[in-house]
Amino acid sequence: MPWALKLSGSLDVSALHQSLNALLARHEVLRTHFAVHDGQPVQVIQPDVRLELPVVDLRGLEPAARETEAQALMRQEAQHSFNLAQGPLVHATLVRMSDEEYLLLVTAHHIISDGWSISVIAREIAAFYRQFSSGEAAQLAPLPIQYADFSVWQRQWLHGDVLASEIDWWRKQLAGASTSLELPTDRPRPAIQTYGGAVVPVALSKHLSTQVKELAQREGATPFMVLLASFQLLLSRYSGQDDVSVGSPVANRNRSETEGLIGFFVNTLVFRSRLDGRQSFRELLGQVRLNTLAAYEHQDVPFEKLVEELQPQRDLSRSPLFQVTLTLQNAPEGALTLPGLSLDALPPSIETSKYDFSLLLDEGSEGFSGIINYNTDLFEAASMERLARHYAVLLDGLLTSPDRQLGLVSMLTPAEKQLLPAWNGAQSAYSRDASIHSLFEQQVVRSPEAVAVVSGDEAVTYSQLDARSNQLAHHLRALGVLPGSRVAVRLDRSADLIVSLLAV
Repeated sequence: MPWALKLSGSLDVSALHQSLNALLARHEVLRTHFAVHDGQPVQVIQPDVRLELPVVDLRGLEPAARETEAQALMRQEAQHSFNLAQGPLVHATLVRMSDEEYLLLVTAHHIISDGWSISVIAREIAAFYRQFSSGEAAQLAPLPIQYADFSVWQRQWLHGDVLASEIDWWRKQLAGASTSLELPTDRPRPAIQTYGGAVVPVALSKHLSTQVKELAQREGATPFMVLLASFQLLLSRYSGQDDVSVGSPVANRNRSETEGLIGFFVNTLVFRSRLDGRQSFRELLGQVRLNTLAAYEHQDVPFEKLVEELQPQRDLSRSPLFQVTLTLQNAPEGALTLPGLSLDALPPSIETSKYDFSLLLDEGSEGFSGIINYNTDLFEAASMERLARHYAVLLDGLLTSPDRQLGLVSMLTPAEKQLLPAWNGAQSAYSRDASIHSLFEQQVVRSPEAVAVVSGDEAVTYSQLDARSNQLAHHLRALGVLPGSRVAVRLDRSADLIVSLLAV
């Protein structure tokens, strides 16, 4: 879990270092590593851990080289490798850009932290820094519990009849659900799932964001439910599937004692929707609202435990139960102030992707915005940018006419719509009782030497296409293919594809 903060002003490096170690002293989880005892992993809490804060001074570099090196250091820090059996599982580096500008890079392993934890870390470092830099006492209430207390409670509560009841609900909820979302990818899916990733920005206009919140309020829903329903419809359009499951992280801090803790509380829920083009968006939203509320009631089962219990058919090329996620970040984030310093959070360096792609949104003063984090072995950036445009157009249409049938709401951009008349506008009179292949043969007679198909450098005339498709058709008949038989065709877009379709 990488985190980067730009510090501008007069920084007391010693006070910052002390603040980091005060944070470790306050939160046991930051002093925890994981050993194996009798074949089982156990938490080992060290009584005292000192965190180093190396300072990398880039002031001697030219501005362009300094920025390049800083970006490289951010990537390096974000990919820091941890030894779970030894610890510590948090790492920090301070980069000095100029006399009054620093970058604080902090990375904690996901096993001891989550997105909410980053806000806690930032807030408490600021409180400790005030104490150590100016003698102002840190106003932090004692922690009522530590993360280990929560983990013990969770294990004691989530077993026996309670666990069986929770698992049974999820088993019924996901019965018959599709285990794979067949998205059109730019590259063949590797046999084993890969995790190389990149991001593209996405933003919904302020007007559109306001419409999302207004519809949610009218329907007794939340903005997340509106975004989820429309996102699932988009995925249905892209995949051609009417049963769509999307994963989404939840903070899982539904007890006041856990709100101020650093630790891994987040859980991933599976939201499943069945879509029908004849229903309205208002009806779909109602279904999503009920499903989401019910899932929240059963959010305590860890996702890994759910997979273990349900035992879905596994495919090494995909994550189980879902391959796409939606996140609406709503962790509490107050403005940070430090004596003599201004602070700006920097976007972390993301070069991995846990799923096919993930839509991650925040709500700001200008509306909902964020990123699409996608698997670079599956998609090109241009495809994700196009998907973001389609989502905005589709969402706008749904919010403008929430009672219109889903199948009638377009996701095409104005530029794409302009292509339709040119590509689909040609009309010609022909016998409606004639078959496709007989119409093709008539064209062969009319213009046998005209080019019928162009594929790369290959150009195939109507007579050549007719001869090749007839030859393949006779071969299929010799293999026992009869009218009504089903023949699978799996070919790249090419002249051979057209030959095969005509032959069948």
